[in-house]
Amino acid sequence: MRFPAAFFAAFVATTFANPVRAADWQPVTVVGGERVEIDKGRIMRTAPGETVAWTRLVLGRELADAGGSYTAVQAMNRYDCAGHRFATLKRVYMSDDKALREETVRSPKEISAASGSVDEKLLTEACRLRTAGEAHKVTAEAAKQAAAAPEGKPGVMYADMRTAGETPRAHTMAVADAGKPEPKAEAKTEAKVEGKPAGERPRFIDLPKIDKSKVESPQASAKAAEARVTDARALAKSVEKAMETPAVSRQERERLYATSGPHRASAPRRRMAEEPGHAVMEHQDIHWSYEGEGAPGNWAKLRPDYGTCATGRRQSPIDIREGIRVDLEPIRFDYRLTQFRIVDNGHTIEVAVGDGSTITVMGRTYRLTQFHFHRPSEERINGKSFDMVIHFVHRDDEGRLAVVAVLLERGAENPLIQTLWNNMPLEVNQDVTPAVAIDLNSLLPENRAYYTYMGSLTTPPCTEDVLWMVFKQPMPVSAEQVNIFSRLYRNNARPIQASNSRLVKENR
Repeated sequence: MRFPAAFFAAFVATTFANPVRAADWQPVTVVGGERVEIDKGRIMRTAPGETVAWTRLVLGRELADAGGSYTAVQAMNRYDCAGHRFATLKRVYMSDDKALREETVRSPKEISAASGSVDEKLLTEACRLRTAGEAHKVTAEAAKQAAAAPEGKPGVMYADMRTAGETPRAHTMAVADAGKPEPKAEAKTEAKVEGKPAGERPRFIDLPKIDKSKVESPQASAKAAEARVTDARALAKSVEKAMETPAVSRQERERLYATSGPHRASAPRRRMAEEPGHAVMEHQDIHWSYEGEGAPGNWAKLRPDYGTCATGRRQSPIDIREGIRVDLEPIRFDYRLTQFRIVDNGHTIEVAVGDGSTITVMGRTYRLTQFHFHRPSEERINGKSFDMVIHFVHRDDEGRLAVVAVLLERGAENPLIQTLWNNMPLEVNQDVTPAVAIDLNSLLPENRAYYTYMGSLTTPPCTEDVLWMVFKQPMPVSAEQVNIFSRLYRNNARPIQASNSRLVKENR
């Protein structure tokens, strides 16, 4: 049940919505020298599976824009724990401890928290019901109790696993559910139990009434109890051994905690590679994607030739900022009127074009091979993301790659994009070759000023040594056109990668 509107409004209007109140900032991660934190004192569950929390990006330096100079940005985010999504409701720009300005997001956009990304780490913290240390303590204690229990007697079940500050309550929760968000409905009992004196600690779990006609024989019950104790002791030993083995990663230890309840038979989808001192997950038949087991954080683990996605030092996309302002050579476009073939390849809408369209820059001529779309834009400009982006992929005679990025923001309808959407295939991997020609020049901005840097492909195998050129001026796309693409791909953008002190140049 959601909180009443009046209660939520009053709560936000007091301590929760105040960006300069005494906060309990806890570090989550560090990316490129910038510290990401979450305020443990301002995390509020507003509905089952939904949480609102304040986060902070500490820049470690002073940035200036039209609104002034700031050193940190705080954001109030709403997290959909079950859907693994979040939306930003408000931003506050800070200069040390002073709030410079606030921005309320009028139309919050829900964004998927990609696996392994900073967004996922923040979502995990905001939705966490208990800390990993508490989960370990509960699991270890349960295993210890089970192993020490006399034969024929069950051990203690720790069911009251609540967060600090919650009202004490007794409810049933299997240990196997440790670390997951609370279900939308849970069985609760009052602290006062019928038939018990006031103040006496109630049972955590209510035992069902016994149907004496179905009671097992004493011999069968003894054997079953002995088997349960044996399984519990084996579990305790396996958890203890895993904790002491250096080759097991933190993720695998957490998996052991989460699966420490009753065994559920299922076909294994992954296994640990048997390499001493090296915990590598070997995925079987998992295709790369933008969420789930094939998400960007796992790309390098899916196939050996995807290793660059994790080890590369010049990966894309990046947050483009602090470029060196110089007189860049204009990109010479020679885009011809062309037929096209459009396909939904399972990752994006991709458009292949006919021969003859080229660009020339830095003394090289590159042929246009295809272009495709991402939502939201993979690139960010000084931290700002755009509704969508088009990537024009080019290749020269020596196999070198060059990508031109055209940012898209909501505005007027784009006629050429509408032509593409009109001919969008109905099935994945189905090609459509319309009997119409398109002029790609209509997708290019009038102002051809751009940023440039060396990066990589933003999809596996994440090949590096790719020349990137990102136009400064975005092109318009209508809200309806964005929504059409969103029906297919709500989020197909790779998370921002570390810049690693790469040189970025821009037109002055």
